[in-house]
Amino acid sequence: MGTSKKIIPIFVPHKGCPHDCVFCNQKKIAGQIKDVTTIEIEETINKFLKTIPLSTKEIEVAFFGGSFTGIDVEQQEEFLNIVYNYKKRGLIDKIRLSTRPDYINNSILALLKKYDVDIIELGVQSLDEEVLVKSNRGHTINDVINAVNLIKSWDFEIGLQFMIGLPGDTKEKAINTALNIIKLKPSFVRLYPTLVIKGTYLEYMHFIGKYKPLTLEEAIDICTDILILFNYYKIPVIRIGLQPTENISLEGDVLSGPYHPSIRQLIESNIYKIILEEFVKENEIKDVSMLIEINSKLVSNLVGQKSSNVKYFKDRYNIIIKPRKSELPLEILKMYVDGMCYEVFVKKYMEKYLKRKGFTLVK
Repeated sequence: MGTSKKIIPIFVPHKGCPHDCVFCNQKKIAGQIKDVTTIEIEETINKFLKTIPLSTKEIEVAFFGGSFTGIDVEQQEEFLNIVYNYKKRGLIDKIRLSTRPDYINNSILALLKKYDVDIIELGVQSLDEEVLVKSNRGHTINDVINAVNLIKSWDFEIGLQFMIGLPGDTKEKAINTALNIIKLKPSFVRLYPTLVIKGTYLEYMHFIGKYKPLTLEEAIDICTDILILFNYYKIPVIRIGLQPTENISLEGDVLSGPYHPSIRQLIESNIYKIILEEFVKENEIKDVSMLIEINSKLVSNLVGQKSSNVKYFKDRYNIIIKPRKSELPLEILKMYVDGMCYEVFVKKYMEKYLKRKGFTLVK
């Protein structure tokens, strides 16, 4: 069976950005100091194409970092023309880029259509005006809404990136941002807990005591509710947290904040703990051994990192959890307790949890 997808990343760190957002040092995040050239773009694509298996179903070139549509138009065309030629020759399948909401208009989108761009990602970061101002984003909520609607009208696939724990942010504001993103119906989302990176203004704010980052536990708590909401409304979250690299690590340029190389697994394990606890309370289960049949891809999330979920249910309910790998659909669990089999639909228990937390859910 072929690999489903490969992405060839092209980093354009801080290109086209009119503002220095307090959290951002793209050259540190990308691990790249100098600006990319057209020759380097071709070299990067060729290098990746040599290593990508022929059985790969989809190959995508993605411009990451900076605000692509804020780059000088002539240079945009130079970059896009290179990638477009690979697409015309059938060597790649899709073109993706990232930009700012206030750098989207009809003429920009016409240019992107000319070069057959498929996916546009917008750095939204928050849909709270105070958070946007304190983070020096330089755009408004209306800029985001207008950009999303315009991009959709041109029939691009759209992704939204947002952050939790920015200056002025709270759990309530982060949840409201998630709910408003859901209303915008993006194709996918990326979610980033804010980290204090060397060389950013946030580093200075943290140093003088004007910014306190989230703890890892706080970030997991907030992201758990947000991920459950996105899962409930079937909006894929394609990334949580910055990609761990030599730079993006506690031994590198991350000074403080909720960094963990496997933060997504911690969040997804917490979701399974919530689902299991909802089930256990509903059925008044305790002092038993419980066999749980689950898709083999999800066993580690069920068990929890360092068996944290297994320990939790043993300590709290005296339940011994025994996972069994299967090929069940991802959204179904089977619980075997005292000779009975319960078929558990994950979405149902997500819904129960959200309602208990006071969310008004729209079908």
